[in-house]
Amino acid sequence: MFFKLQIVIYWLILQLHKAKSRASLLKLQQKRWRKFQKVLHRSPFYQAKSLHNTTLQDYPVMNKASFMGQFDQINTQGIQVKEAYEVALGAEESRDFSPEINGITVGLSSGTSGNRGIFLASKKERAFWVAAVLDRVIGFSLKKRRVAFFLRANSNLYSSVKSRVLSFDFFDLYDTLAHHVQRLNQLKPNILVAQPSMLLDLAQEIQQGRLHINPQKIISVAEVLYPEDKALLEVTFGQMIHQVYQCTEGFLASTCAHGTLHFNEDFLMIEKKYLDDSKTRFHPIITDLKRSSQPIVRYELNDIIQEKTDCACGSPMMGIAQIEGRSDDVLVFENTDVQEVRIYPDFFRRAIITADDAIQDYTLVQRNANLLELYLQGSEESFQKAKQGIEVLLVKYQIDTVNIVRTKIKHHEQGNKLRRIKYEKN
Repeated sequence: MFFKLQIVIYWLILQLHKAKSRASLLKLQQKRWRKFQKVLHRSPFYQAKSLHNTTLQDYPVMNKASFMGQFDQINTQGIQVKEAYEVALGAEESRDFSPEINGITVGLSSGTSGNRGIFLASKKERAFWVAAVLDRVIGFSLKKRRVAFFLRANSNLYSSVKSRVLSFDFFDLYDTLAHHVQRLNQLKPNILVAQPSMLLDLAQEIQQGRLHINPQKIISVAEVLYPEDKALLEVTFGQMIHQVYQCTEGFLASTCAHGTLHFNEDFLMIEKKYLDDSKTRFHPIITDLKRSSQPIVRYELNDIIQEKTDCACGSPMMGIAQIEGRSDDVLVFENTDVQEVRIYPDFFRRAIITADDAIQDYTLVQRNANLLELYLQGSEESFQKAKQGIEVLLVKYQIDTVNIVRTKIKHHEQGNKLRRIKYEKN
């Protein structure tokens, strides 16, 4: 009962502190940053800087490797990384996600970019997360609603959403599609939350007459929602597809009524590390002002973000035009002058999908500087058009030694994130 009361309190706080201007948002951030210093006092890693009221810009920038390397010193609960990893890995292997360490929920990231990250969440943090999700994703309602939530791994964090008016049903990504269809037809969910790759599979089941559901809201999570996939899903389901940008490092962004992702800057501070001279792409550097058991301070994500500055909703929180993918999926070549050339994944995506209207499902993997493997569901004509589109792109960068071969392998395993453009050099 106390946990649910905490959720209500946090939900009310979110309502009372909705910034109406950029100036008021920055003022709220600074107020919460000063309060956050008390949390950092309890972190052996950050204690010295917090006690001296060090400015945010003087804290070190972290990434997954450095963050996990300092796991024992960063967290405020005295939890050792070995113990946390054993609990989280045991939960994934048994598919029982209830174990905790001294009341702290432990989970693993998917690890698609290398070593797997471990996240911690206290009951208070879980309550705040639920409140934020109710406020910005699911929406508050007294009507009973059924949520179908597709995940690689369940967690106490996610199951905290369940209540008398909100039933939460976990769908394990490792189950078969046929089993998912059977359960969905029985459940008839009001809200469907899933990865774009799963939503595309479910859309195909609807088109083939095997899946009969009509959810009032569909939310895309965990993977990049590519514009062409979004368009196909919206036609199939007959509604706007909402998005949530969340990872091990926290609940980062959600869509407004106009479909634009906005960073949750009322409890996140976002710095931008620009990736090009035009300052159109950046890595977000995240400071989460609500994470206490495992403080997130100046954590650099390797996601490639394009900022949106003209959303009609008028929110003072930073908009996202597109999440392109990750920097380790930037493809690397040599041009005719034997100079290294790096090309962002979005350029290849556009070259492929604009080559032929019939192209919908594809993946492109770079094996070495001279070899690209293209999977494409479609005719040989579509493949040749896509190949030509890629070749035209490469010529613009004076690259003429790349062999583009067709493969029957989609480069996507069940339970893993779908990455349409990948750098996997041998």
